[in-house]
Amino acid sequence: MAREDDDPFGVAPPKKPATHEIGQLLDTLSVDELDERVALLKAEIIRLEEAKVAKQASKLAADAFFKS
Repeated sequence: MAREDDDPFGVAPPKKPATHEIGQLLDTLSVDELDERVALLKAEIIRLEEAKVAKQASKLAADAFFKS
């Protein structure tokens, strides 16, 4: 049984990617899609900041070890 959003010929319409490309045109995105992109990018910023903190801690530990 075909779902409502499926094509009558059994081919699903192409979905927009769940990722965001910097500089991507935003004209075709809905408000909900823009909200999803904002949430995705905010989560990525948090991930990047956490990686940065971990790398800084590793660097400080290495610097302290090699200065001794």
